[in-house]
Amino acid sequence: MTSSTNAAATPLRVGVVGLGWMGQVHARAYTRVGQHYLDAPLRPVLVAVADNAGDARIARTVVAYGFADVHADWRDLVARDDIDVISITGPNFIHRDVAVAAAEAGKHVWLEKPAGRNAEETAEIAEAVARAGVQAAVGFNYRNAPAVELARQLVADGRLGRIEQVSITMLADYAAHPEGALTWRYQNEWAGSGVLGDLVSHGIDLGRYVVGEVESLVCDTATFITERPALSGAAFAHTARGTGALARVENEDYAGALLRFAGGARGSLTSSRVAVGEQCTYGIEVHGDTGSLAWDFRRMGELQVCLDQEVTDASYATHYVKAGDGDLGAFQPGSGIAMSYDDLKVVEAHRLVRSIATGTPEGATITDALRAARLVDAMAESARERRWVDTADISAS
Repeated sequence: MTSSTNAAATPLRVGVVGLGWMGQVHARAYTRVGQHYLDAPLRPVLVAVADNAGDARIARTVVAYGFADVHADWRDLVARDDIDVISITGPNFIHRDVAVAAAEAGKHVWLEKPAGRNAEETAEIAEAVARAGVQAAVGFNYRNAPAVELARQLVADGRLGRIEQVSITMLADYAAHPEGALTWRYQNEWAGSGVLGDLVSHGIDLGRYVVGEVESLVCDTATFITERPALSGAAFAHTARGTGALARVENEDYAGALLRFAGGARGSLTSSRVAVGEQCTYGIEVHGDTGSLAWDFRRMGELQVCLDQEVTDASYATHYVKAGDGDLGAFQPGSGIAMSYDDLKVVEAHRLVRSIATGTPEGATITDALRAARLVDAMAESARERRWVDTADISAS
């Protein structure tokens, strides 16, 4: 084996804060980077995890993923001198504290969204990252789908003509059951917001990435399940059921917004966490004056395109992504072979690895997270004050 192969790459020592589902997704992504990207400049190695659940599940998971050590307190993990990068996949209310401490300790970070509970916290993270000169990736994974990368390129190349209409949908049913427990997700002190931070942040990043910046918006929100039963002890899973007394839900189940993009396009964004019958119904449609496209996460390897036709009676065709579209070639040899959600996280991890190796940010960064957070805060302001909000300055901040 020559020194140019991935096996000889410099180790990148990894710590993970929070070893629930998303922490495990991150751990798998790190270990797969070198398998899909043979020329990856660094080789991620799992070192330690911090999780205070303290149950048998965590113990088994730590062993299964090969972490050498586990800490009950994330501060002990951050203080280690044998870790280069930290994934922050715990609940929203720890993101700011862990990320700022990690950056100040000279460690790179990979943050799940929302980075902070609001734009103020996200700005604190961004400032700490800038001061420390470390890299910070953020989990806007949907932009990594090869079909989305192709959609962005088609828009940038003018294949759709002048963009006129954009429709973004982020619908889920994870909170639709009225007996779903009043976990941290429904309390602003812990979550920051409801569907705005959870799903709308993804949707607004998707719109920004494919079409461009948003100059102004107006938003309406609603809470349809206004009370939920309390749960004894800690709970993090979406499916947790409550049996205790009913208590007030503090944040929104639904958000609907009208958007004005910098290029003149008009858009809409609809998102709900209580949409019965909808599971991960995430997508974007873009209409220009000469063509259109549409992408649905549930059919991730397909892009619906309407191109190079007369503008009346035109029809869509299905483009199956192929090697050369985004990063598909790192995973599959040809079109029609599906990628997975986890694969999008491998793309994200690889871009972080390259960012660390070169010092030049790639992929979704803390800057993207801050712009999304400011747009989400603008939506909350709009809904609260029932008015349009100017957001033109966000793209320049």
